Amino acid sequence: MFKRRHCSLLMISLCFAAGGRVDHGLSEEAREAGFGIDPDELASIVRGHDIMGLKAHGGLEGLARKVHVSLDEGVKSSDIAMRQNIYGLNRYTEKPSRTFLMFVWDALHDLTLIILMICAVISIGVGLPTEGWPEGDQVPADGVFISGYSLLIDESGMSGESEPVHISEEKPFFLSGTKVTDGSGKMLVTTVGMRTEWGKLMETLTEGGDDETPLQVKLNGVATIIGKIGLAFAVLTFVVLVVRFLVEKALRKEFTDWSSSDALTLLNYFAIAVTIIVVAVPEGLPLAVTLSLAFAMKKLMKEKALVRHLSASEEIKGSESADVLKSEISGRVSSILLQAIFQNTSSEVVKDKDGKNTILGTPTESALLEFGLLLGGNFDAQRKENKIVEVEPFNSVKKKMSVLVALPDGRIRAFCKGASEIILSMCNKIVNYDGESIPLSEVQERNITDIINGFASEALRTLCLAFKDVDDPSNENDIPTYGYTLIMVVGIKDPTRPGVKDAVQTCLAAGIAVRMVTGDNINTAKAIAKECGILTEDGLAIEGPEFHSMSLEEMREIIPRIQVMARSLPSDKHTLVTHLRKLYGEVVAVTGDGTNDAPALHEADIGLAMGIAGTEVAKENADVIIMDDNFATIVNVAKWGRAVYINIQKFVQFQLTVNVVALVVNFVSACITGSAPFTAVQLLWVNLIMDTLGALALATEPPNDALMKRPPVGRSVSFITKTMWRNIIGQSIYQLIVIGVISVYGKRLLRLSGSDASDIIDTFIFNTFVFCQLFNEINSRDIEKINIFRGMFDSWIFIIVMVCTVAFQIIIVELLGTFASTVPQSWQLWILSILIGAVGMPVAVVLKCIPVETGSFKQHDDYEALPSGPEQA
Repeated sequence: MFKRRHCSLLMISLCFAAGGRVDHGLSEEAREAGFGIDPDELASIVRGHDIMGLKAHGGLEGLARKVHVSLDEGVKSSDIAMRQNIYGLNRYTEKPSRTFLMFVWDALHDLTLIILMICAVISIGVGLPTEGWPEGDQVPADGVFISGYSLLIDESGMSGESEPVHISEEKPFFLSGTKVTDGSGKMLVTTVGMRTEWGKLMETLTEGGDDETPLQVKLNGVATIIGKIGLAFAVLTFVVLVVRFLVEKALRKEFTDWSSSDALTLLNYFAIAVTIIVVAVPEGLPLAVTLSLAFAMKKLMKEKALVRHLSASEEIKGSESADVLKSEISGRVSSILLQAIFQNTSSEVVKDKDGKNTILGTPTESALLEFGLLLGGNFDAQRKENKIVEVEPFNSVKKKMSVLVALPDGRIRAFCKGASEIILSMCNKIVNYDGESIPLSEVQERNITDIINGFASEALRTLCLAFKDVDDPSNENDIPTYGYTLIMVVGIKDPTRPGVKDAVQTCLAAGIAVRMVTGDNINTAKAIAKECGILTEDGLAIEGPEFHSMSLEEMREIIPRIQVMARSLPSDKHTLVTHLRKLYGEVVAVTGDGTNDAPALHEADIGLAMGIAGTEVAKENADVIIMDDNFATIVNVAKWGRAVYINIQKFVQFQLTVNVVALVVNFVSACITGSAPFTAVQLLWVNLIMDTLGALALATEPPNDALMKRPPVGRSVSFITKTMWRNIIGQSIYQLIVIGVISVYGKRLLRLSGSDASDIIDTFIFNTFVFCQLFNEINSRDIEKINIFRGMFDSWIFIIVMVCTVAFQIIIVELLGTFASTVPQSWQLWILSILIGAVGMPVAVVLKCIPVETGSFKQHDDYEALPSGPEQA
């Protein structure tokens, strides 16, 4: 028995369900136990809402006989063990859990989890005293309706359908995980555990592992290549140095004469080789990624997006339409209309703790009540003035709701509302401007029908409101079925929140294809998709049943054109996302709020769950939680995601330039002179600039609006673009020329002489090399554009890194001579080092003027599938 707020299951038959009309056969165990239907077939009937299959087994009574269940007494307790053995337990298989200590260790390092745990403790502490423990109104298993009245089930968490489902003999199927919103009832449990629809959904979530993101795959490839190149250069440099040393030793005929200084020389060569590996291996790349993601996560938290690995639509809270109506109708008509709205409703208007009106009820009822309040009506006053005599609740067959009301003057008045065609057929009069009932002419009826059809074509839910004064008070318990006066035709719409259309257009301009996948009907979905700019002229709107009945080849042909999928099942959403990723190699982001969205959120490259409307299952399977349920926030997430990608590209460009120069200089110098120009300490300092400080400076750059005007980057596109290679090679050539000229002609050009001339030149080369990297770090702020100063002084982290790098460089050169193998430089040499480094900036301008092919991008390479209701489009 289900009851609102207090539900208990009076009858449970621990049996199992089946699907489709396939003949599953009867297992030997089930036959020996005396059952007449296989568990899988039983599960399929309920899961597929197979009315024909139910009738084929003799309906409810036949089904009960085949599973040996009394519809009055339920299951015998002595049979439970045997039923559990055949039909299973009502439990769901879960992923193998990590050990408790592993979980604790992760939690200690995860700021997000710490925040969530603190919030959870506060929420429980506040919630229990104020609201008490939550109450048992969830359907525990799949089943078939036995009996009940006014039973409303909220299936939004499973199907995405926003309107509650009326369960009756015509629609007798219950799904586990759905919620009872009104009424009470009794059901025959047909399926438990992993065979239920909820169980199938949970099974989908446990499939597959944690795939690497496209960025992770690309970065792993970059790190591997850089590491191998660095290792090759290190080995080659060490071999060249050793061979040269041995040849020189042999030429001096000292090959058999070894001393401790020779061992130290070889050891020094090995240290240089190891240092080259340290410099080359991009250990700063994970740091850059972590810093960039952490910085983006912190900023997104302020923009209502919680990164942990839309209600974009709502009723308009404005009084414009109400003001227009009030100005066009008389007071008497307004009074009748408010009576019709406030008396004939199953919803309520209550005051919240702040004294504001809160409407409790279905979306349709809530919209009507809100409209009545905007007209100036008083719900409580209306209910006190009039006495409700008889109520006929909404019925999915009759498609109407009626009520008899005793007015203050003693008259009895009937109010009726419901499906437009039903109510209109019950009316023979229409209210005029003065509030009087006048005959409804054929012309007026045709006009009203045209209005209704016009509303329906725009995907509005249409209702008619009517009333009738009952002449014979003695029959006050009989609600009339004809002779009503039509008051108003209502069109109810879920309008998109302001800004949604702009956000969608921003996504489309950025090459992100936005798709709507919803459980609502196709007309509503198409209308909202058109309003948001999702559905275009050449786009395709399709229903879920049609989609999942297609072959793989048909799906392959039609998927690129699908922009709207209505009446979809969780499996349809999951299939669409899977095919977009596997067949087309697309990068897919998914938004959703319901439990039914969880498989698609889990499968997608990026899962975005709604923080307000989202279920815990949806949030658990998402990578990002949109805390304000706003589509515009999703655009911010996309913008920050692109910023992270670009920032890491900037860092890699900067790092590779340093790598190329350092490796080539060391190798060439080893081959020619037999020694490396940079000592191990100097290379480690360069490595610190390149990795830690470089990552901190470049990986924390905030996004700009221009990012959303770029085409997306495909999954197969190389991370290091041709534009980046142009900049890397150009800057490397300039720096190699500078270092080569100073190494060969430095003493003569700078007019240096004396015993310390070589030390001064070596220090000058090191100093110049560092300043070349410093200015190249500024160049790397924008890979393509010439103006690299835009926004630089707004990025305080970048400025601090630059200042700290210069300060430490001064300390190393001027104060740490013995440790760093440097000698103090004159102020003229300092200025010259800075000027040579600064020349890299005009070099970068020249390089950026050299055109390169940009064929690595293509429009609509990313696909953002949005499995959600249209209210989240």
